[in-house]
Amino acid sequence: MSLIHNHKYLKDFRKDLRNNATDAEKQLWQYIKGSRLGMKIRRQHSIGNYIVDFYCPEAKLIIELDGEYHFTEAGIEYDKQRTAYLTSLGFMMIRFENKEVFERIGFVLAEIKKAFSTSPQPPPH
Repeated sequence: MSLIHNHKYLKDFRKDLRNNATDAEKQLWQYIKGSRLGMKIRRQHSIGNYIVDFYCPEAKLIIELDGEYHFTEAGIEYDKQRTAYLTSLGFMMIRFENKEVFERIGFVLAEIKKAFSTSPQPPPH
């Protein structure tokens, strides 16, 4: 892992987030864990000082689920800064509202699969 991934000081926080996942995170995880969509996906993975909901290293893809906090003024500003930082490192981000996981799971999964093919691919070794 590079120097920006899974800092030790965030380990307990990542673990706490995994153990106390939102209902939407739990639901989506059942569909995407392991390599169920064709690429390995991790949950509650840290990049820099941020912990992302889901991360696919192979596709450099971050998947975020947005609940009520994300639609507040503070949440919008925080997400804007966070997204700018993560995309500046070459990661692609896709976001879904929590309700989409429950009401449109087929759409969410299709969008994730589509993002696999459009995200920046790492150079061959």
